[in-house]
Amino acid sequence: MLVIGHRGASQAFPENTLAAFQGAVDQGADGVELDVRRTADGSLALIHDDTLPDGTVVVERTLAELPAGIAELAHALDVCRPLALVNIEIKNWPEDKDFDATEQVAAQVVALLEARAEVADGRNLISCFHLPTIDRVHDLAPGLATAWLLGMVDDVARLVDRAADRGHVAVHPHHFFVNAGLVERAHAAGLAVNTWTCDDPDRIRWLAEIGCDAVITNVPDVALQALGR
Repeated sequence: MLVIGHRGASQAFPENTLAAFQGAVDQGADGVELDVRRTADGSLALIHDDTLPDGTVVVERTLAELPAGIAELAHALDVCRPLALVNIEIKNWPEDKDFDATEQVAAQVVALLEARAEVADGRNLISCFHLPTIDRVHDLAPGLATAWLLGMVDDVARLVDRAADRGHVAVHPHHFFVNAGLVERAHAAGLAVNTWTCDDPDRIRWLAEIGCDAVITNVPDVALQALGR
C-alpha cells in the first residue's frame, strides 16, 4: 500500500507548503496530496479553504496579495520530483465561493502538466469531489489519471460503476467508510482505492490488509513504520 502525505507531511509542517512537501519526501513517503484553487490573477495556489481566517476570499486576490507561504502548483511539482505520485486535488465544489462551472482550474492544471511533459508519465493523479471536474480533466487529457473523491459511501456499486464508466482510475473514499466489500467491488471494476485521511497505525495496517492501494495520511513517517517500511 502506498503512503501519501496529506497536504504534505502536514503534522510536522504547515499544510500545503513547500516545506510540507519536502518533509514528505524526507520522511520517505511514496507521494503527496495537495489542494489547488484559482486566484484573481489565474494562479494555481495551494490552499484548502476558499476563504482565509480573516475572511479574505482567495479567488478575489492575486497570488501576491495572499499571505506569504502560499505556494504555486508548479513550484510544488518541482519539490515533489523524487516522489512516485502527486495527487492534485482540484477544489471546485458548487457551494464554494470560487466555484466555476466552466472548469477553468481543470483546464489550467492540464495545461501546466502538458507544458511540463507530465501528462502521461504516470506520476500525477487528479482528484475532486465534483465529478464534472475530473470528467473535464479526462476529456482534455485521457492519458492523465483521474480519481473521484467520495465522502459517505451509500451505494458502493453505483458510485464505483459511475467512476469506471467515465474512464476514471480510482475512487478516494474516507477511511471511515472503507470496508473489504468496497475494495473488492472497486478492484473488480478496475479501480484503485486510495483512502483518506488516516493517522492511526492499527487502522492503517487494517486498510493494507483488506487491499487498499494507498492511504493518505498527515503522518507519512508513522504510516511507513506501521507498515514495516
